[in-house]
Amino acid sequence: MANVLAINTKQKKATIDRNVYGHFAEHLGRCIYHGIWVGEDSDIPNIRGIRSDVVKALRDINIPLIRWPGGCFADEYHWKDGIGPKQNRAEMINTHWGGVVENNHFGTHEFFDLCEQIGAEPYICGNVGSGTVQEMSEWVEYMTFDGKSPMAELRRKNGREEPWKLKYWGVGNENWNCGGRMTAEHYADLYMNYNLYCRNYGDNTLYRIACGPRGDNYHWTETLMKKAGHFMDGLALHYYSRLKDTARKLRMDDGNIQYLRNPFRHNFSATEFDKAEWDMTMRATMFMEELIIKHSAIMDKYDPEKNVSLVVDEWGTWFSVEPGTNPGFLYQQNTLRDALVAGLHFNIFNNHADRVRMTNIAQTINVLQAIILTEGSKMILTPTYHVFDMYKVHMDASLLDFTMLSDDYEADGQIFKKVSASASQDADGKVNITLCNMDPDHGATVKCLLDALPINTQVTGTVLTSAAMNTHNTFEEPEAIKPIPFTGFTVDGDRLSIELPSKSVTLITVG
Repeated sequence: MANVLAINTKQKKATIDRNVYGHFAEHLGRCIYHGIWVGEDSDIPNIRGIRSDVVKALRDINIPLIRWPGGCFADEYHWKDGIGPKQNRAEMINTHWGGVVENNHFGTHEFFDLCEQIGAEPYICGNVGSGTVQEMSEWVEYMTFDGKSPMAELRRKNGREEPWKLKYWGVGNENWNCGGRMTAEHYADLYMNYNLYCRNYGDNTLYRIACGPRGDNYHWTETLMKKAGHFMDGLALHYYSRLKDTARKLRMDDGNIQYLRNPFRHNFSATEFDKAEWDMTMRATMFMEELIIKHSAIMDKYDPEKNVSLVVDEWGTWFSVEPGTNPGFLYQQNTLRDALVAGLHFNIFNNHADRVRMTNIAQTINVLQAIILTEGSKMILTPTYHVFDMYKVHMDASLLDFTMLSDDYEADGQIFKKVSASASQDADGKVNITLCNMDPDHGATVKCLLDALPINTQVTGTVLTSAAMNTHNTFEEPEAIKPIPFTGFTVDGDRLSIELPSKSVTLITVG
């Protein structure tokens, strides 16, 4: 079979929400402290304690939104500990992540400062697991009320006269596990209770996001949509391309990796892996499409007009931590394999833009599939960062109708399309096509047909690839892998012939 991509530029299906390219920054390891926050007295250049190099890097990719303070950390976070003079803030033990003591110097005011410096929307996750209705209600009041009230006066006392604008509000996190080990039925009732007291003050209207399922827990989605669907704007799905989960489901043939009785003993390194683990990662990644299709079908039963978004606010790779680092900090390197995972995810998210309107990679800095790594004053950009940079052309663009015929690629016993694609048209009329070739050994020729392609239309390209599957940037070699101009295409009328390298993420712009 040939690889053929036929794009109908006259048929626009949906708008790709810019928040599909959102981020997640939890109080975990060195994401906040030493990653984003270094303090006002640090020798590292900063503005009010927030690293200037990090801010610039995030601005450069037009980061639209950040989710904070967790994650599981949110389930034990009490917001009043993180306001007021820093010397008076209560210290706390991060019981979820490493057992370290946090001084709460990065709290509500600092988070909004970060968002304002970057130009990103804040997305705050409230504490349902160990918090109270009153605590959550008062936090919303503290941030968004412009009148006279105890919480508004407390905000003014702490140096902020005007309320902030806050749209995205999460009512709990992973309440099926670290957020309280609740049943779907119990959480649905709690959601409606907590949600009621999260008020809209003045012209600030909250976009309320309910805790959704982990992976393929379709009962959770059914229950939440049936009982509380009319009271939410979004339902949050969590799923990681996590090989330890995948390995538990596999029966490996002789000659492949043997996981014995306990796959969790296996060291799934972020940088030292073979083709078998590459394929396992691709298989785990492509499962996201099945999850979106099946959860969306359930949502369609109760919300046929698609008023409720499917929010994938935790996704990404999850490998073993780097040797010698705190296991509770989840610090892992980031290779070309992670770049393919990001590109495949974004193609999937874009192509389901009618229901998926926000996603948040886990996590922004120094944790899991991070886009930035720091070490003291040093900072490097990962291959995943570069994918965000390449794909930002899809933000707020119109998803185009297209058909992708592709050769098969067998990944870990399952057959997938070798080439994944997404296509959109921006406000200037340019068509942007993103292509991922998941085959680590062989290139792919793609015949691309665009209707009504004007003569002499300009075509440009960018590609991210490398000779080795595990190529990654280090503090010694910060640019071992980065995007380069792509010229592997020819134009003949309304047809493009594209020669994709193996294991590559490619952007083609027409117009």
